[in-house]
Amino acid sequence: MKALNTSRSEALFERAKKVTPGGVHSPVRAFRGVGGTPRFVRQARGSRITDVDGNTYLDFCMSWGPLIFGHQDPDVAEAVRGALGRGWSYGAAEETSLELAEFITSHVPVAQKVRFVNSGTEAVMAALRVARGATGRSKILKFDGCYHGHVDSMLVRAGSGLAEMASPDSAGVSASVAGDTVVVPLDDLDAVRAAFEKHGRDIAAIIVEPVPANNGLLLQREAFLADLIAIAHKHGALMIFDEVITGFRVAFGGMAARTGLKPDLVTYGKIIGGGFPVGAYAGRAELMDLVAPAGPFYQAGTLSANPVSMAAGLAMLKKLHSTDPYDALERRTASLSERLEKASRGRLRFQNYASMFWGIAGRIDTADGFVRRPDRIPAAQKEEYAKLFHFLLAEGYYFAPSGFEVSFLATAHSDADLDGLVHKVGEYFNPR
Repeated sequence: MKALNTSRSEALFERAKKVTPGGVHSPVRAFRGVGGTPRFVRQARGSRITDVDGNTYLDFCMSWGPLIFGHQDPDVAEAVRGALGRGWSYGAAEETSLELAEFITSHVPVAQKVRFVNSGTEAVMAALRVARGATGRSKILKFDGCYHGHVDSMLVRAGSGLAEMASPDSAGVSASVAGDTVVVPLDDLDAVRAAFEKHGRDIAAIIVEPVPANNGLLLQREAFLADLIAIAHKHGALMIFDEVITGFRVAFGGMAARTGLKPDLVTYGKIIGGGFPVGAYAGRAELMDLVAPAGPFYQAGTLSANPVSMAAGLAMLKKLHSTDPYDALERRTASLSERLEKASRGRLRFQNYASMFWGIAGRIDTADGFVRRPDRIPAAQKEEYAKLFHFLLAEGYYFAPSGFEVSFLATAHSDADLDGLVHKVGEYFNPR
């Protein structure tokens, strides 16, 4: 394994720890899941990032998903420069957010109206408030293994049995707040039904990542998602799709468009800002009209619909719509996953969906050979991934610094880029 010079990243990390909790502004960046020193990035372009020590890496993290066209896409960059030339924060209504809202609502049937916020967490927080207000109920049903941002009520884990009340998964989350969340396992309709039998009159909504991608790529059956909507509606609850990752990544319009399923509310992030900070929640017009100032449910934000983020998002979505890269990206991702499995001689198994992929180390002990919930992830995953991560990092390949995060393919990744990755994975598992 190569030894890279990382002295400047190491020095910056030590400085950062003196002024920032853990030295980072989002926990996974600290490399706790893999060990070692996080890289401080100086710049990025296309499929590559370069750190402050001058090391360049082929990037498969892609800012956790929004950069479908790679870093510094020229069309997005041009839109951003134009927006900056007009001003970067108004605290007032402006035209670009209107254009982006019209573009989304005209192309995504489930998004009859949309409200922009600053992050996926904000979008989820607001969607939950709408669901509670619209139904007059207090509880939310979520799934173990789905991440919905750092909203207090979503930072919970399941109790000791199925369909039990949740307990806090983070310090600072009160038991009373966690008590409004019901947590059940993924891929288990019996547990969902049991939860509604016990708490149905109090459940305002089910929230789910239709393709859970924050605790591994936990592929869910489409029939499971359809049944969730049916169960929710049977009991007078709403269905929320958290598409912060999948929205406009798996298809134009996300999983709702790809499957034809109709959630009542949907949350977006990542891509709709072209890589700039953004979030949004959308849904049926009668639900969205409950939000202030049209309705009684308050939600506001000084920097919501920031004109730079709106310009970047509009350029990104227009380019996605006109170029339609989805089928080609999906074929390349499936091919890459298959080649990586072969290169590892079966020691890695890959799960992929659209342009997302995730490597699994160890034996998969499930009837259908898929990992669909976190308690089915092999015990060896963390340790084995950490070793592979550092080998690839030293060879110039940057992946998410956690064995439980997924990787993303961009149009900027060339065939030569992918060939090189396959070769290096083969080297790792078959050293000469």
